[in-house]
Amino acid sequence: MRKYIFGSRNGIYILDLQKSLKLANKAMAFARSLSAGGGTILMVGSKAQAKPIIKEQAMACGMPYVSERWLGGMLTNFDTIKKSVARLKQLREMSEDGSFKVLAKKEVIRLQKELGKLERNLGGLKDMQALPDAVFIVDTKKESIALSEAVKLGIPIIGLVDTNCDPDGISHIIPGNDDANRAIHLVASAVAEAIMDGQNEHDMKVKALTEERERTATETLKREKSRKEAAAAEQSVAVTPPVKKESAADTGAEKENQ
Repeated sequence: MRKYIFGSRNGIYILDLQKSLKLANKAMAFARSLSAGGGTILMVGSKAQAKPIIKEQAMACGMPYVSERWLGGMLTNFDTIKKSVARLKQLREMSEDGSFKVLAKKEVIRLQKELGKLERNLGGLKDMQALPDAVFIVDTKKESIALSEAVKLGIPIIGLVDTNCDPDGISHIIPGNDDANRAIHLVASAVAEAIMDGQNEHDMKVKALTEERERTATETLKREKSRKEAAAAEQSVAVTPPVKKESAADTGAEKENQ
């Protein structure tokens, strides 16, 4: 992180804010572009300062998140995680539809305990159907397992990186204080806003594409209808026998016969 440090004072390193701002803008542009293409960004932050912020911002932009302890294999063993998420959804349904009421009290307590544990650890992943297209991490040193799994799978990483972290493997570095609530909120909310901007752009593209398809389909139907009408008219003309015109000689012959 030496190249991102401006200097030090009283043993405390001071980051170069100009470099931080430039790198942050690049990271936000990446997040916006990814979101505009329909991509998913997993937001990760399990330290005490980051938990509520990550959850809040992820829910605001509709992205999956991990705000509790990172479970090994959340990315590299995603098939197993999906099974656990399916179990979470099943227990939720049982809790909501009254299925717990017909079970024994001990069984209900056991299932409620299981539900609480799954909700706490995997609740933020319930709508993530596949591996994310990118991962946003607060404190890459604490979330070293999440970092290593993303690197192993080739998933791009946006990282809020402090001076005590190793920037290797992080695709989009945002040098900053990962211990201060205000700094975490500033960066996480900026990422969420970039994602929402990209989502709006994506929705506009989808809407325009849908309208274009509907217009093309309407024009195709009109052309097909016109073609059928023209073909029917030609067929009608071909079937109708021609009307015979009386010649002057035939008219004179008829008069003589009379």
